[in-house]
Amino acid sequence: MKNHKVIGAVSAAALAVGLMGAAVAPAAASGPESTYLVLAPQGKSTKAAEARVAAAGGTVVAAYDQIGVLVAKSTNTAFAGAVAGAGVESVASTDGLGTTLIDDDISETVDATAVEATGDPTLEPLWGQQWDMEQIDVPAAHAVTTGDPSVVVGVLDSGIDSSHPDLATQVAEDQSASCIGGVVDTDEAAWNPTTSDHGTHVAGTIAAAINGVGIAGVAPGVKVASVKVVNDDGFIYPEAAICGYLWAADHGMPVTNNSYFIDPWEFNCVNDPRQRPVWQAVQRALRYSNAQGTLTVASAGNSNVDLQHKFVDSGSPNDGSSPVEDRTITGACRDIPAEAPGVVTVSAVGPTEQKSYYSSYGLGVVDVTAPGGDTRFRTGGASSTLTDAVLSTTYPGHGWRYKQGTSMAGPHAAGVAALAVSAHPGLKPGALASLLERAATPLECPEGVYEPRPGYPATCTGGERNGFYGAGNINAFNVVK
Repeated sequence: MKNHKVIGAVSAAALAVGLMGAAVAPAAASGPESTYLVLAPQGKSTKAAEARVAAAGGTVVAAYDQIGVLVAKSTNTAFAGAVAGAGVESVASTDGLGTTLIDDDISETVDATAVEATGDPTLEPLWGQQWDMEQIDVPAAHAVTTGDPSVVVGVLDSGIDSSHPDLATQVAEDQSASCIGGVVDTDEAAWNPTTSDHGTHVAGTIAAAINGVGIAGVAPGVKVASVKVVNDDGFIYPEAAICGYLWAADHGMPVTNNSYFIDPWEFNCVNDPRQRPVWQAVQRALRYSNAQGTLTVASAGNSNVDLQHKFVDSGSPNDGSSPVEDRTITGACRDIPAEAPGVVTVSAVGPTEQKSYYSSYGLGVVDVTAPGGDTRFRTGGASSTLTDAVLSTTYPGHGWRYKQGTSMAGPHAAGVAALAVSAHPGLKPGALASLLERAATPLECPEGVYEPRPGYPATCTGGERNGFYGAGNINAFNVVK
């Protein structure tokens, strides 16, 4: 990986020796160890920032010179103020800024009997339950290509079960890594799942093998890389996501899937002094990733909110560190990475290609939609129909499970993007995003207030391109024909 150095647990005092111009910090109050993002001025060396970290009683655990961002730890309760100065643009503690993976709670395991592999996805044992693949013309696409094995999709998530029978041949182990804590660890145990099957489910949707076992993925000919950014408690911290973006970019992944938001405040507000450095650091990482040739695909979220209009967020923070409070969300607040520039943002539809009741939306925010499941549309919200969720691989137990959420929609779009890159090698991120939109099947806004489940009203705005569906439902065949 280019220009990334992981710095071991050297003491702050040892780091300070020989750092010319670094003042010796006065004795400071000590508290629990905290993690910080320290940003050097854009385009400048991080050397001066590293010196200030050491002088302020901190330790640099990872330096991302590509974007001028350091991940540091310190027990100095005054660290954020002490590190400020020449060579440091901004600093933010990431304590309490972790967020959990959120999907609707529908989940059930399904068994499949292994049969002789045929090479035909429609003959996979559980294909008949994959309404999502038929909806986006995957069988027709597979008649053209199932994907190129040189194409690797980065799954920034909770890890991928590399021993699952539908994924064992699909994981690019040499390109997989854990980024927990913002520090790269390439040991296989580090990037496998421990407490969550979310990443394994996402990976199966993208690339489950055609092998006569279980299901077929959108692009079973490509590979997936596990880039673990979710810790064992189920939280995603900014430093892990930033590490993941850069790892994927520096390892030549043309597409990454990101089924999460960063920050327990679902919306990161740039007018908040504590949150602004997180936004700046994430933007730097995403811009770098795009420049290196990586398209970022992100889920729109499951809050059923219009991301383009002012509203009140009553569900944050969600990490248990602080009481939930009402906060007015304006144009200064963004759901990241979904609302970051250059990201393909995906909403969710159910089996009838109508917006899933939970899916967030927004004209100018949502680029495309994809199957995410909707277990409530058949009964008007009265009860749940399990098989209207999305079936994919699960962990532990090497089985298959239904889940629903925009987290399930995103990997369908990432898989289609992987097919597009396979059919049209050399596509740059901008051209790839444009192709996904041009190839999509337009979906019209429903009239009036849309409320498929009581308590989940939404209003769609726009014409052929609109707030619910963007350019339309992704289409696998249209990107490869």
